Amino acid sequence: MRVDLGARGYDIHVGSGVLARAGALMAPALRRKRVFVITDRTVAELHLATLERALDDAGIAYQAFVLPAGEKTKSWDQFQRLVDSLLEHRIERRDAIVALGGGVIGDLAGFAAATVLRGVDYVQVPTTLLAQVDSSVGGKTGINSPHGKNLVGAFHQPRLVLADTGVLDTLPKRELRAGYAEVVKYGLIDRAEFFHWLEANGADVLDGVAAPRRTAVLTACAAKADIVARDETEQSGARALLNLGHTFAHALEAECGYEGQLLHGEAVAIGLCLAADLSAELGYMDGAEAVRVRNHVAAVGLPTGLDHLPGRGWDVGRLLDHMSRDKKVQDGRVTFVLMKGLGGAFLDPEVPPAAVEALLTQALAA
Repeated sequence: MRVDLGARGYDIHVGSGVLARAGALMAPALRRKRVFVITDRTVAELHLATLERALDDAGIAYQAFVLPAGEKTKSWDQFQRLVDSLLEHRIERRDAIVALGGGVIGDLAGFAAATVLRGVDYVQVPTTLLAQVDSSVGGKTGINSPHGKNLVGAFHQPRLVLADTGVLDTLPKRELRAGYAEVVKYGLIDRAEFFHWLEANGADVLDGVAAPRRTAVLTACAAKADIVARDETEQSGARALLNLGHTFAHALEAECGYEGQLLHGEAVAIGLCLAADLSAELGYMDGAEAVRVRNHVAAVGLPTGLDHLPGRGWDVGRLLDHMSRDKKVQDGRVTFVLMKGLGGAFLDPEVPPAAVEALLTQALAA
């Protein structure tokens, strides 16, 4: 499918076996047949050799950099090391970076591509469900700061996205479920019929049934591509809808410290449930629909509340402080993405702080 951004538009290829054909698919999009592959140790062991063979077959020269796995890799330290390595190996402006991995690698490699030599091309080759349906599409790149997640970055669109659904079979079940939270998000934003479909087919998507999995990835990519085409850099507000559940999720991740105890998708799952609850509390959403959201999230094995979080002294005040650093803050107020029913996401800049505090207090007491 096509992400329609005029001169910055690009194709998304989805299907089993795409990785083995990556070189042939990539070659027409390259300005020079030389790429720098960025990956992590876990993905390198599973998939780097396949990509290297595909690049060899297409006559594309490459240099691979293998980074540590995990959310902590999205840091200033790793970013500096990566950029220094690219410059040391004399990357040129007609070269391209290839991000082979999940959301961490995609975001970090994309940010490096946006900044090194003031910008070079890059290709996303996402290897997790979360990256295939969300982070690899749309050109958001960045790293985390001690002040919060994704607070440093740039909009920089890839030249191509190659999503091999076959590689998802190598994911641990926990990682696969975490990515599924982002799939559910699209049904709640503006595609209620997709949410209904997921209620019936979500188990098959997670169990690796080929047709439902491909449908889920394609539908989610199409949903994101449509929003990105309408609002590439979050100027009109449409793209901010993609943050449904994320204001809560990023606060939870910041409080957990990116130690791997809480995966991003798990935080999003909890965030979606809290957003649905807040929408119901404020009278935007029927309580029965909020229960449907929670029931589906629970049915696929994802966490639904703060009682699922690693044991520690959770504090409402600290969570609210993390939220105050959200990128959607305007004039000191957090803009929440809420729902007027399933598939009816909208931005609300007027949520009473007391309502959020009460919701979190109740969630912590559950």
